[in-house]
Amino acid sequence: MKLKPLSLALLACTLSTSAVFAGGLDRSGQSIQAFLQPGNYAEAGISVLDPDVKGNDKNGKNVSDMADDYSFVNAAIKVQATDKISIGLIYDQPFGADAQYQVQNNAFSEYNQGTSVEVKTQNLTALIGYQPNRNWNLYAGPVWQTVEADISLRGNAYAKPPAGTLSGYQIKLSEKEAYGWLAGVAYQIPEIALKASVTYRSEVDHKANTSETFGFGTVQGSDALGLPKGTTFKTQAITPQSVNIDFQTGISKNTLAFANVRWVHWDNFVVTPYYLATLTQALGKKQNLIDYSDDQWSANLGLGHKFSEKWSASTTVGWDSGAGNPVTTLGPTEGYWSLGLGAQYSPAANYFIQAGVKHLWLGDAHAQTGGNIVAEFEDNNAWAYGMKIGYRF
Repeated sequence: MKLKPLSLALLACTLSTSAVFAGGLDRSGQSIQAFLQPGNYAEAGISVLDPDVKGNDKNGKNVSDMADDYSFVNAAIKVQATDKISIGLIYDQPFGADAQYQVQNNAFSEYNQGTSVEVKTQNLTALIGYQPNRNWNLYAGPVWQTVEADISLRGNAYAKPPAGTLSGYQIKLSEKEAYGWLAGVAYQIPEIALKASVTYRSEVDHKANTSETFGFGTVQGSDALGLPKGTTFKTQAITPQSVNIDFQTGISKNTLAFANVRWVHWDNFVVTPYYLATLTQALGKKQNLIDYSDDQWSANLGLGHKFSEKWSASTTVGWDSGAGNPVTTLGPTEGYWSLGLGAQYSPAANYFIQAGVKHLWLGDAHAQTGGNIVAEFEDNNAWAYGMKIGYRF
């Protein structure tokens, strides 16, 4: 079995939606496969998720769909500078959250406002690779990352009897940049389409300027704590380290098998803003804004087949463990199973258009706050859509 390297690359039409609803805040999956393409290569893609996450509060009342639709983009460019040196840039939006509880259920709403969360990140990875021979590739580089967030807690789910309630608490983390790094190794045998890689990403330590208010914006945290007006708090948020393992191999003349395994160190992830920690300590028990109890594991397996010089397709099966259960009310699912289909059209030998769809069966979860189970979320699902354009130059 011998295939041309370009034909082999076109078979691997995996979706960019591989991790759109993963454990913790994971979204993009942080792939570096664009950097491992042969020759000079560029791509750009978009992924869209349409989730449906419903449940019941602790009193058995319905909690309607609280998960907002969202989209994220990715782009990459790789240049083979010499026979042994390659350089590249990869942009993605690796972590995030979007949720908005409706106002009809007072467990998660008050004064016509619902609990909401919006977390955004951006990631730019610069890579340099060294290929001592045609089989091996050693690569590493710095990572620039930003994070920002806006979270509001509303409703009696956040009551802290008998002392008080956290309903009315709001926090905004200003966009803040920080730096990490990446390193990995890849091995390939082009004649049989075999390619394997292991990539490690470091954690990134953010210390973001923070505005915390309580009482629906009427009381500034610094005032309530007896601090001088204008006191600025900083909140630490360390996005987790991770490892990606990717593998592919040709199994017949026009068919390729591929797999990805990902580990993310979520069980060490804790966000504890100063005012929230002080307030909850006064109410009886210090509380984190976001934390997870388990690491996330995920796996995707697939087959790609080339039908003609212009058309190829793929199918994938995916699993994600989630990051523990009970979970935060800001993201009340625990992992998923998924099934995806993708197609690729190549109008010419040097560029292609890819599109795909994936259905996700989301794991049931107990939503908790302050150590108390406040809602159950069961039998939920999501649809993911992706499109990508790739160009070889």
